[in-house]
Amino acid sequence: MENQSNLIGMMGTALSKIREMADVNTIVGKPISVPDGTIIIPVSKVSYGFGSGGSDLGGEKSDFAGGAGGGVNITPIAFLVAGAGGVKLMPVSPPAGSTAERIIELVPSMLDKAEELVNKYKKSDNDEDIAF
Repeated sequence: MENQSNLIGMMGTALSKIREMADVNTIVGKPISVPDGTIIIPVSKVSYGFGSGGSDLGGEKSDFAGGAGGGVNITPIAFLVAGAGGVKLMPVSPPAGSTAERIIELVPSMLDKAEELVNKYKKSDNDEDIAF
C-alpha cells in the first residue's frame, strides 16, 4: 500500500507543476493597453502531456521504483484587438504554404469587401455608377 502512495505522490507533484505552468492567464493573456485606447489581449493554445509509472521491485523492503513526467507546449494563436472600430480577432499564423491555403485565408476579407460594396450600393440614392 505504501508503494501506491508513492506513485500517487509523484503524480500529484507532476500535475501541480503542470497546473502552475498552464493556468487560464496563459491561454487568455493579460490585456495590454495602448495609448490610443486600444486594448490587445493575447490568446494562446496550450497542449500538455503527462505520464507516470512505477513498479514494486519485490525486494525484502518492498522497494519501489517509479517516475513521472510531463510537458507543456504554448503556442500563440491570435490577438483580440478592441478599439474604437470594434473588436477584431487577429490570427497569428504562418504564411500559407500553397495557393489553396492562401485562398482560404483571403475568403473572410473578400466577404467583408463584398459586404461593404453591397452596403455602399444600398446607401446610394442616386443612379451614379459605383466604381469597382
